[in-house]
Amino acid sequence: MDLARQLAEALRQMRKDAEITQTEMARRLGISQPTLARLESAGQNATLKTLTQVCSALHCTVGALFEGRVRLSSRSRRGGP
Repeated sequence: MDLARQLAEALRQMRKDAEITQTEMARRLGISQPTLARLESAGQNATLKTLTQVCSALHCTVGALFEGRVRLSSRSRRGGP
C-alpha cells in the first residue's frame, strides 16, 4: 500500500471510530474540510506542513499516524496517541 493510501485509511478510520463528521475532524486538525476529504480519498498527497499540523493537533508522531495507532476521542476537542 502506498503512503497516501495508508494515510487515507488511518484518517478515515480514526474519524469513523470517533463518530464525527469530516467538518468536525478538519476543525480539530486545523485544516479545511475539502483538504481532509482529499486526504481521506488519497486524492492529494499530504505536504510536510499538513502532516506536521495534523500530528501537532493529535499530539502524535508521523509514524504513529501512518501506523493507525492514533485515536481521536468523540468527546474531547483533540485526540492523542
